[in-house]
Amino acid sequence: MDLLMEFLGSVPWWGWLIVVLIIIAIRDVFFNKRHTISHNFPIIGHLRYLLESIGPELRQYIVANNREELPFNRIERGWIYASAKNENNYEGFGTDRDIYEPNYIFINNAMLPFKVELTHPNAKDPYFVASAKVMGEYNKRRRPYRPASVINVSAMSFGSLSARAIESLNKGCKLAHAYHNTGEGGLSPYHKMGSDVVFHFGTGYFGVRDDDGGFSMEKMIQLVQDNPQIRAIEVKLSQGAKPGKGGVLPAAKITPEIAAIRHVPVGKDVLSPPTHSAFDGVDGLLKFVEEIAEATGLPVGIKSAVGKLEDWEKLANLMVETGKGPDFITVDGGEGGTGAAPPSFADHVALPWLFGFAEVYKIFKQKKLSDRIVFIGSGKLGFPARAVMAFSMGADIINVAREAMLSIGCIQAQVCHNNTCPSGVATQNKWRQNGINIEDKSVRANFYFKNFRKELLEMTHACGYEHPSQFTMDDVELTVGDKHLIKSLAETFSYIKVPVPYNGIKQQQKCPHLGGNYKRKDEKKVVKKAKKKNEVRY
Repeated sequence: MDLLMEFLGSVPWWGWLIVVLIIIAIRDVFFNKRHTISHNFPIIGHLRYLLESIGPELRQYIVANNREELPFNRIERGWIYASAKNENNYEGFGTDRDIYEPNYIFINNAMLPFKVELTHPNAKDPYFVASAKVMGEYNKRRRPYRPASVINVSAMSFGSLSARAIESLNKGCKLAHAYHNTGEGGLSPYHKMGSDVVFHFGTGYFGVRDDDGGFSMEKMIQLVQDNPQIRAIEVKLSQGAKPGKGGVLPAAKITPEIAAIRHVPVGKDVLSPPTHSAFDGVDGLLKFVEEIAEATGLPVGIKSAVGKLEDWEKLANLMVETGKGPDFITVDGGEGGTGAAPPSFADHVALPWLFGFAEVYKIFKQKKLSDRIVFIGSGKLGFPARAVMAFSMGADIINVAREAMLSIGCIQAQVCHNNTCPSGVATQNKWRQNGINIEDKSVRANFYFKNFRKELLEMTHACGYEHPSQFTMDDVELTVGDKHLIKSLAETFSYIKVPVPYNGIKQQQKCPHLGGNYKRKDEKKVVKKAKKKNEVRY
């Protein structure tokens, strides 16, 4: 034994390396039955698989240029990160964008901008931009709701996102007076940190689900009674990433806590069916919406991606006939998606937001229904210029998902679907979640929303308006690639936005239905204190 140990100890390190390589080569040639490359090229073939596994990281940090990556390029992510950290988010030496690319946005500024007087509310609070419309006002719901922020967190559920990510976003929304959409995973304890909540549910009815997996009105009523922070209810018909296909929450992501909230078993994939069991057809949808609104007193809306238009036309006709209907409509773009989706769906099913929203808005405009509905845009709109375009087309509110994730630390690793998110945002792995400092990330989410609104307001004022709702279809032009070079939105989509009734910022601040726990005096103190500490960019 001593001689053996002495012999082994006398072998140099490179000798052991050679032995290991020989063993790997023998395994590759004689025992490997699965990988052709490593069989035909023993040892060296493994380098190919290694490079393939780290290829996305190499391209993201070394190979790709600033404007090349998708879905969000480095410049876009950098703007969100800088805004969230309340750092300098400007750029120097002019734009590096190709301003002649198709669908490039040009915003027509006024010769004389809107003057913000010293007595104007935005002079004291440069972040206040509430919705110009009130949800549920036309249908006389018992608890109408005016969102205090025109940018809010879109539907992302606890389960898809981690507990610490949800809590960070909720606390950030509280600070920014924004609302937090729960996503279809139900109302979790992490949605109860102080912000307004829009309760969202889909075909799985999680959170308001009976023992058979169907919708329970009793649970919905109790949920609203127990949680006054719920200000509106959204019925998901489909989502941009996978319209017409049910969602999947892998068993690996289902903890006992998630199972209890969703009323599902532990250890099994949770499948949401592609269709609703609580109603049939468009007329059934309309009745379902009205029943929920009557039972809860809250505004009720629908969310859907856009493809065929027949059902949208039928819904509009029924709303004209009955005088009833959803209080808000969220149009989701086919380019969206924070969860798992088959590439065939994510890449090809449903129209992008730009085209889908235009088609839906035209239908309701033709039926003279636009004033009854709060239109919400969702689909990569979390940048001021794109928000201006959305408001010009008729959107009243912007919901953001991936942009909100980026604000709390997402690095666009694109592994949301397999529970290995390195930033802890989209995983149930406790170790990775612990890297999220909730207090720090909530402040970052807050600053992203506030700096977004501030920049959106500055662009609004540059165009001669007080509020983004005043934008018209002629204020924005797109490059269209033909001999005309650029066209206004009105020319491009062949409709004119219906003017939004607007009575001024001061009246919005005094609105009894204003949400977000916004108190003008308190916010003035916060802004004044932040100015003294040099925490606000000016």
